Amino acid sequence: MEAVERVQRLRAMGSLCRQQAAYNSMNKWKLLAEAEYWDHLADLELSAHSQQCNAVGSDEKERPQAIPTTNDAGPKTISVA
Repeated sequence: MEAVERVQRLRAMGSLCRQQAAYNSMNKWKLLAEAEYWDHLADLELSAHSQQCNAVGSDEKERPQAIPTTNDAGPKTISVA
């Protein structure tokens, strides 16, 4: 759930910028632009997480049930001269 937490934090930063913009008329547009930036980062994070989840799901369907590895070959003996 790390990605979801990052998205929540990024959205919270955007919300904070909007709240500050409501009380700071001198920097209102700058703060609103920064809020849009945080929301954009949250959207990117969410999109990346979604793509990773979809990729993992499709990889699991294509993989065989058992993948042989070098460890499956059995014990090896090492002789010391």
